[in-house]
Amino acid sequence: MPQSLAGRNLKYLRKSKKLTQEEFAARLNIKRSLLGAYEEDRAEPRLDVLEAVSDWFGISLDDLLRTPLGAVDEASGRKDTLSYLLRRRMIKMAPAENLIHFVPVKAAAGYLAGYADEEFIDELNTFTLPMLGGGQYRAFEIIGDSMLPTPSGSVIVGQKIPTTMQEVQNNHAYIVISRSEGIVYKRILKDPRQQERLTLVSDNPAFKPYFIHAGDILELWQAQMVISKVAVQQRWDMGQLASMVTDLQEQVSSLKRKMN
Repeated sequence: MPQSLAGRNLKYLRKSKKLTQEEFAARLNIKRSLLGAYEEDRAEPRLDVLEAVSDWFGISLDDLLRTPLGAVDEASGRKDTLSYLLRRRMIKMAPAENLIHFVPVKAAAGYLAGYADEEFIDELNTFTLPMLGGGQYRAFEIIGDSMLPTPSGSVIVGQKIPTTMQEVQNNHAYIVISRSEGIVYKRILKDPRQQERLTLVSDNPAFKPYFIHAGDILELWQAQMVISKVAVQQRWDMGQLASMVTDLQEQVSSLKRKMN
C-alpha cells in the first residue's frame, strides 16, 4: 500500500529544516513516537498537526494532503520533479516588477544575520506598489520619534543602492543597515574631506546627529515612499515648528564649525 502523501510530506518538511523527529515533534507539541507513526504511514496525521505545519511552512492543507512536496514523486517515479519548496522559492525570488519584501520590527534582529540569505528573505512577506519604477525594493518598519513628522510605526519603502559612497546623495533619507547601529532610518550628510565617515541626521532635532564609518555599512536603501496610518499622523502647532527650525539651525551651525 503506498504511503500517504500527508505522512510523506511531513517527513520531507522535517528533513528540509534538518530537524530530528524529536525536534520536529517538539515544535508540533506531539510525541516523537506519534510523528514516527505519521511518517511511517501507521497513522493519519491529526487535523491540528496539519494546521500547525500549514501555518509554519506557509503551505495550504490541500497541498499537504494532495501534493507530493519531495524532490521525487515516488508514486510516478519521476526524477526531474523540483521540490515543492524549491519551486516556491524560485517563484518568489524570481525577478518581478516592484516586488517588495517587508521587514517588520520583530524581524529586525534576524535581518542583520540573514540579509544576504535567500532562504531568510524568502520567508518575508511581500507586496507590490505599481507606482514605483524598476529596481530592487525593500520595506522596513520603523519605531521611535527620531524622524518625526514621520510617525513611529511607519513603513519606509527603500530602493537598494550600492554601499559605495559615490552613490549616496547628500541630505537624502536612507534605511541604513550597519554592524554597529543595526537598522536605522536617517538622513545622510557627506563631508568631501572625510570620505570614510558619514553623518546620520534625524528629522526630529531633539535627536543629535552622529557619525558612522562607511566600512561599517552592510546595505543602503534610499527612501522612496512612506506608508503610515492616517490616525497616527503627527500634528504640529506653529510654536513647535518654530522651535524645531531653531534647533535644526543650531545643529547645522554646530556641524559646520566641526567640519571647519
